[in-house]
Amino acid sequence: MKITFENGVFESAAPVTVYDAAKEAGAIAREHIAALVNGTPADLTAELTADADVRLLTFEDEAGRHIFNHTAAHIMAQAVKRLYPDVKLTIGPAIDRGFYYDFDSDEAFTADTLKAIEGEMKKIVKENLRIERFTLSREEAIRLMTERNEPYKVELIEELPEGETISFYKQGEYVDLCVGPHLFSTGLVKAYKLTSCTGAYWRGDQNNKVLKRVYGVAFPKKEQLAEHLTMLEEAKKRDHNKLGRELGYFTTVDYIGQGLPILMPKGARVVQLLQRWVEDYEQAKGCQLTKTPLFAKRDLYKISGHWDHYRDGMFIMGDPDDETKECFALRPMTCPFQYQVFLNKQRSYKELPMRLTETSTLFRNEDSGEMHGLIRVRQFTISEGHFILTPDQLEEEFKFCLEMAKYMLDTVGLLEDCTFRFSQWDPANPKNKYEGTAEQWEVAQATMQKILDDLGVEYTIGIDEAAFYGPKLDVQYRNVYGKEDTIVTIQIDMLLAERFGMYYIDKDGQKKLPYIIHRTSLGCFERTLAYMIEKFEGVMPLWLAPEQVRLLPIGEEHNAYAQAFADRLTAAGMRVTVDGKDENIGTKIKNARLERIPYMLIIGDNEVSANGVTVRSRKEGELGCLPLDEVFTKLITEVAEKAK
Repeated sequence: MKITFENGVFESAAPVTVYDAAKEAGAIAREHIAALVNGTPADLTAELTADADVRLLTFEDEAGRHIFNHTAAHIMAQAVKRLYPDVKLTIGPAIDRGFYYDFDSDEAFTADTLKAIEGEMKKIVKENLRIERFTLSREEAIRLMTERNEPYKVELIEELPEGETISFYKQGEYVDLCVGPHLFSTGLVKAYKLTSCTGAYWRGDQNNKVLKRVYGVAFPKKEQLAEHLTMLEEAKKRDHNKLGRELGYFTTVDYIGQGLPILMPKGARVVQLLQRWVEDYEQAKGCQLTKTPLFAKRDLYKISGHWDHYRDGMFIMGDPDDETKECFALRPMTCPFQYQVFLNKQRSYKELPMRLTETSTLFRNEDSGEMHGLIRVRQFTISEGHFILTPDQLEEEFKFCLEMAKYMLDTVGLLEDCTFRFSQWDPANPKNKYEGTAEQWEVAQATMQKILDDLGVEYTIGIDEAAFYGPKLDVQYRNVYGKEDTIVTIQIDMLLAERFGMYYIDKDGQKKLPYIIHRTSLGCFERTLAYMIEKFEGVMPLWLAPEQVRLLPIGEEHNAYAQAFADRLTAAGMRVTVDGKDENIGTKIKNARLERIPYMLIIGDNEVSANGVTVRSRKEGELGCLPLDEVFTKLITEVAEKAK
């Protein structure tokens, strides 16, 4: 095929993809691909064979935005080095909706510093520096970065295997260790904004030095940047980390710790309502509730493999390396605990599928820089479950899990904004984080792909996003700033049953190993609460609102009437208050509006005479004076139907 270059934005999703495809096709050498990547866009074309995996990307493509933002990160780092030559470079990746770079600097990075950096970036963009890729041997790379006094880069290079060819990107005087890819030149980044600066530990380890992390966004056009900045202002209004605190859903305390939020009465009530609903629904669908310990000896995690693959993410009590003494760890997941229910006695195929569920409190030692309100925390509660089944039950049970998750996400109003990711292993993963053989993974992933395709699930593929024991379907959701996290996951596991000796007696009388589905139905309750606060701007659907109705008597003489109707609603299970304070009705209405109460019922002489109330709905507006019985039925029905 013939590749032409438009607007100077040609790249592959990753250089290795281009190299491997070209090599297999026998079309071009690595050096020629490097020349194409850094060629002059105005007149360069390349003749490739039809099966060479090379494509033209624009800013509309996810991979194209990644390339664009990665280039912007290098422009920012070059600007920093020009302004502060003694600053040491560390890493600067593209991320969702932007980029960041971490710097080791004794300088205080203030708002004025960011403006100065932006000013220098403007000069670099105007210079339209050609961006060139070159490679060095490991020894040459170490020598280059040592000469340039970049110790963090030297550390990264030294961890690469002997004989590795190391790639760099150069723009003017600036040279950076980088796998790429990048744009052709700095002049293509027309619009950018440095948004914030925070502290971050080198490699996320609190024992390492605190670096200066500068965040930014970049776009090909100034109009796109303006739209993005407007979106950010709107996002601030919805940000659960701000709005949730203002409305009294949660708080945090420095001397308790990062990632350990305190749910206030409002937040605790919403989580309680969600938990009860999920548990009751799962029970009605044939699930069996369990309750297992919050921590266990390291022996359990060694059997499951979590000790080898997840130890850095666990909170450990005792010396993990002293085998002469007991050592415990708080649980980061429930699976090895729930397996003990299956193992309690010999099982028959007639008992499968066994659908074990639990409202689990879990603990994960997340990096301090990753903490964010209720979305990324170190202690959380999740609707977890493990379905133990025969191989021939796998597709039907997977479908069951997916339908349950979709129903629950739809009911809380989040499904329409979700996307699906088929998370697969990476056989080239340098940390060897996966259990099993390549053949086992190929079978598991082929099985999951068939199931997803049979169910008509539209998904993207996430390489190196699988669990260490199997592939998974991740239901993804973005917060108001565009940061994506997993809200629900469904995982296929063909490996861990053997580790625990989880055999069942099949209909032929032989012992067989079951398959296991690890799944959540609604996911983490704290994260769900955060997304709902942002989605509905703090106005919860009536069935989940901590306070559903507030009655507002105009005068003291109307208090008894208001209280009588409040008692009737309360007896029917609704959460109701009466604002009988000696204040004017305008103040009472304003307070209820600011607290995002779904319904205000106003009572004065006219309402008492008509045996009714004037209804104000957050969703429907002013509904006028309605009879008490009609209002009662309307509210009870809306709750029963779980209307969004």
